[in-house]
Parts: sequence; structure tokens; C-alpha cells
Amino acid sequence: METKKYASYAEIERDLEILKLEKEINYQKLVLNFQRTKESITPQYIVNGFFSSYKEYFSSSYPQILQSILPSVISWFINKKRGR
Repeated sequence: METKKYASYAEIERDLEILKLEKEINYQKLVLNFQRTKESITPQYIVNGFFSSYKEYFSSSYPQILQSILPSVISWFINKKRGR
């Protein structure tokens, strides 16, 4: 990093003010991220995330499950009607 040369104290003060504001912005971002993380670790969000992932899995594989189980159910129902 190149050393910056200042021509006046006003330039130094301006850069210090900019750095101070950047520091405050970064601190507030950190606090906000901490709060969001803290909220996302609650049991409600964990359970909701768990069920939503399984819901996605079963909704995408639902046709495949039906194709594999449906013939067995139909044959069982037909055999039950015939008295076997």
C-alpha cells in the first residue's frame, strides 16, 4: 500500500472522518448479521427448515412414488374384490 502524502491538516481530518464512518457502518453491519443469525437459530426456524427440505424432496419425487406404489395398490384392491 502506497503511503499517502497530505498537504494540509484538513485533508487528514477528512480522511479520518471517512474512516470513522466506514468503521461505524461495518460495525452496524456486524450487529445486524449477528441479530439475523441469532434469529435464524431459534427452534422454530430450525424445525421449519427441516420440514421444508423434506417437503421439497417429497414433492419433487411424488410422481415417482406414485408410479412405483400405484400398481401394487390397484392389484391389492382387485384381489380383495375377488375375495383372494
